[in-house]
Amino acid sequence: MSRLCELSGKGPMTGNTVSHANNKSRRRFLPNLNEVTLISDVLGQSFRLRVSAAALRSVDHRGGLDAFLAKAKDDDLSPRAKKIKKEIDKSRAAA
Repeated sequence: MSRLCELSGKGPMTGNTVSHANNKSRRRFLPNLNEVTLISDVLGQSFRLRVSAAALRSVDHRGGLDAFLAKAKDDDLSPRAKKIKKEIDKSRAAA
């Protein structure tokens, strides 16, 4: 399983570990990923996604999964999240 957030596209970054003696060695900064269950109000269904803590805060701030996906760019979303977004748009258009 890759270390990518399914909603924000956030992935590992690289940088340096700097010792007290100012020696530098390469390291990786991994995103804080959590397995969460998010509920879609429009579909009335729950989805299990691997999301970063920052993206989870954004979902809460925007008012839920449906509102977050409505504003999210397709480039940042995973294929599963794009599919969920398409289903939500389809059901909103039908209603």
